[in-house]
Amino acid sequence: MMFVPGNNPGMMADAHIYGPDSIMLDLEDSVTMAEKDAARLLVHNALKSIDFGDTEMVVRINPLSTPYGKKDVEAVVKAGVDVIRMPKTETADEVRELEAEIIKVETEIGCVGRTLIMAAIESALGVVNAYDIATASKRMMGIALGAEDYSANLKTQRTPGGAELLLARESIVVAARAAGIACFDTVYSNLDDMETFRKEIELIKTLGFDGKSIINPRQIEVVNEVFTPSQKDIDKALRIIAAIKDAQARGSGVVAVNGKMVDRPVVIRAERVIALAVASGILDKEEAL
Repeated sequence: MMFVPGNNPGMMADAHIYGPDSIMLDLEDSVTMAEKDAARLLVHNALKSIDFGDTEMVVRINPLSTPYGKKDVEAVVKAGVDVIRMPKTETADEVRELEAEIIKVETEIGCVGRTLIMAAIESALGVVNAYDIATASKRMMGIALGAEDYSANLKTQRTPGGAELLLARESIVVAARAAGIACFDTVYSNLDDMETFRKEIELIKTLGFDGKSIINPRQIEVVNEVFTPSQKDIDKALRIIAAIKDAQARGSGVVAVNGKMVDRPVVIRAERVIALAVASGILDKEEAL
């Protein structure tokens, strides 16, 4: 998910060329107070006029408690945004308040149910309430970590190893999985240290995250390399799924691959490997069936 400032029309027009899965047009932190209204208009027009293809379009709005939040919601919903990202989400009530604003605009234009929500968790209170936030609305498609504000809230600072973020990351993954939605990690802002960036992606993949927020097209390739399964893992997953289908066809409840019994957790992991391979474009859907 690539962050793009909402006050930069050139970057918005070119963002999809680099092939991110999602583009997040930002109306919050990257836009000064003096530019809020102009940026909102730019983002509205970008969503309406630029062909982003099948790239998921997300807009980070300003909090509803500011003079800009509700105007942001109206502008981006009317423009057809896929997902609204809530910044600094701390309670389920905030999610429900946003949903009410979305419904109001969708009802006006006749498309109720179209717009999804993503909540950014950026404080200790948000982490404590992560599951309540994740389950506050049927529109909630994912929760994300915002590490800079979270670290400041903890009265600490970002470190290369990320020890200060471990509890928040694990809490967000657990809450997302319990709620049946996706989870996304925070940005890494040092573009000159791609080695540490790669290690961070490897860590968040191990923890169970679905993806990574980025700030520069140079980071896309590294994220894709880490999250794309190896051919060895794909072949193993395909053998497991084939064995399951064969056992089902024979009416057998016992499944073995290479002499090892296959239980449900193994199958779930194999299905995820195949899903990632299809999403990465290295495996056709037909091959996965």
